[in-house]
Amino acid sequence: MEPNDQIPEQPKHEDSPSEQVPHMPEREELTTDQQIRRRTIKAFSLFGLASIVPVGVWKYINSQPRVAGIPGPLRSVLNVNEQIANTYFSNQHLAPTFPLSEAAKQPRVNGRDGLKGDFDPAAWKLNVQQPDRPNMTLSLDDIKSLPKHELVFDFKCVEGWSQVQHWGGARLSDFISRYGLGTRSGQPATSEDDFFKHVGMMTPNGGYYVGLDIASAMHPQTLLAYEMNGQPLTGPHGAPLRLIIPVKYGVKNLKRIGTISFADERPRDFWGERGYDYHLGL
Repeated sequence: MEPNDQIPEQPKHEDSPSEQVPHMPEREELTTDQQIRRRTIKAFSLFGLASIVPVGVWKYINSQPRVAGIPGPLRSVLNVNEQIANTYFSNQHLAPTFPLSEAAKQPRVNGRDGLKGDFDPAAWKLNVQQPDRPNMTLSLDDIKSLPKHELVFDFKCVEGWSQVQHWGGARLSDFISRYGLGTRSGQPATSEDDFFKHVGMMTPNGGYYVGLDIASAMHPQTLLAYEMNGQPLTGPHGAPLRLIIPVKYGVKNLKRIGTISFADERPRDFWGERGYDYHLGL
């Protein structure tokens, strides 16, 4: 079913600036201003040198062992950029939101990785995996039993386009808390140290996958979305359940979630393996 042309009334339960958000683990402690300056200078210096290096030096760089899809020296630059991004990320850093009237009536469809092949929405189940614990299987009704949240934000693509879109679903943080997921103890977290460091997500056919740090997963605007413009998701937009994470570019907003996993090691990331920044934060 395609989204209605009429924008629905403003939901009474939409997030408001005064709404209390759940307590969630932050990233590593913010570095000092001096450390931030050093990292910033280092990153810009590396890019500056890259513009003036002789062809021989570039050939040398390109001949180095590849790390996650690109030569090691270039991957080091991306790692520095990620460290800088980590210094300003916070659970209180929210993506700007917009009135429902500004949401696109027909949200743009982009990318079919992970959506190819036969798929039966009626047979879909969500598989949850954690170290040293039995796998858990959940239905869409289990997700819908959680508090519903609406989000109207500017969806940004690494290709350069953006569009204000309206999504609805459950907070990933609520999902994790309700089912006692993401912790080493197997119980709802009582301390930040109990959380695993990373969350991985993959489509049912394994064709697309993303990795997130736990702080990004627990961000109050990160949703397990099952609605778009007040209607159930369509196939091209990732039905029956997809990730919406406004603090990252669109390639991290995985469609058609089949598996969610938790671990201390970084999960595989589709575009991270193809030369992109693993973090991809805004």
